[in-house]
Amino acid sequence: MTEIPAPVDLAPHAIALAADVHPAGHGVDSVLGTGRFVLLHDPDAPEAWGGPLRVVCFAQAPLETDIGLDPFLTGVAWSYLTDALDARAARYGAASGTATKVLSTGFGELAGQSDGAQLELRASWTPESDSVGASVEAWSDLLCRLAGLPPTPDAVGLLPHVRAARD
Repeated sequence: MTEIPAPVDLAPHAIALAADVHPAGHGVDSVLGTGRFVLLHDPDAPEAWGGPLRVVCFAQAPLETDIGLDPFLTGVAWSYLTDALDARAARYGAASGTATKVLSTGFGELAGQSDGAQLELRASWTPESDSVGASVEAWSDLLCRLAGLPPTPDAVGLLPHVRAARD
């Protein structure tokens, strides 16, 4: 996670973060998921925001093509966000957003490429001032879930995925 330049025309004050989810080990450097998080602050508390703060975020992850065909996928993506906010006890209001699945097939010179799928979630909400940190943590959890990492409670390690040989 790194700080990036924030948009300058959305609010008098803003800070932005970008993050990528990378697989662990084996020297693989492909990105499993990526996203941006922007916290806007306007002391005039725009009516549409419902407060002086507004979070605007984006999260994206590649998918297996079969999963991209699931008609419930976009609803699941939205629930990943709301579940993450609730799990982090982030108090918020005025949540809105879109979930988009993209399926692609190459043609012509790109015909040799395999079909692809991608899931994107764009969302915004108004965090209470003491829930900004929890909102960042929830967004991080969202990125990991979209990237296919299972949720884990604090202090619980994951066992490696290894199948035992059968006789």
